[in-house]
Amino acid sequence: MIKVVIADDIQILRQGLKAILSQDPEIEVSGLAADGRQAWELCKACKPDVVLMDMRMPEYDGSWGIKKIKESFPKIKILVLTTFDDAKTVEAAMSGGADGYILKEMEDDKVIQSVKAVCAGIRVFGDSVFEGMRRQMTAVRPVPVNLEGITVREREIMRLVAHGMDNKEIAAELFLAEGTVRNNISRLLEKLKLKDRTQLAVFTVKNRLD
Repeated sequence: MIKVVIADDIQILRQGLKAILSQDPEIEVSGLAADGRQAWELCKACKPDVVLMDMRMPEYDGSWGIKKIKESFPKIKILVLTTFDDAKTVEAAMSGGADGYILKEMEDDKVIQSVKAVCAGIRVFGDSVFEGMRRQMTAVRPVPVNLEGITVREREIMRLVAHGMDNKEIAAELFLAEGTVRNNISRLLEKLKLKDRTQLAVFTVKNRLD
């Protein structure tokens, strides 16, 4: 069971999100918060797996909540769900330690999928958020690297990771087993001396391999 805390300053949205997530038998909404501080306090009391966090809230906003929760409970995943995708807000969330960033216009089933993906350790970004990050990254000059040891299949996987696909989606795209994709990504991280798939996506875009 995935335990979720929802933080949003609008009560009807909190209740609506609770109703959406509660449709899935694998998710339990264990608390509702009106700001970042309440979300942090609920993390102490409820020990959730995921916090669904709005960014712009009075007094203790999402940025405050993300930093405080990650400082106190680094294993709790934070998925931003907001209406704002401007560079400043996205940067504030990601620099604070958010594990994903999606928009409230997303379909209900995609929100559920995103919560599950983030809980499983997969970074999740909405399309417009990803494109904004991609534009910023492509503005940086490519870093000279030796790619001789990277196979054609591994480059295909890198490209799909950079496009925001999770392991299941990559497996379907390339007609591979999900475990094969996972193993390939692990080998790529080792070869390129990267920490996680987010760094792999950034590396791929910076080096124009996408």
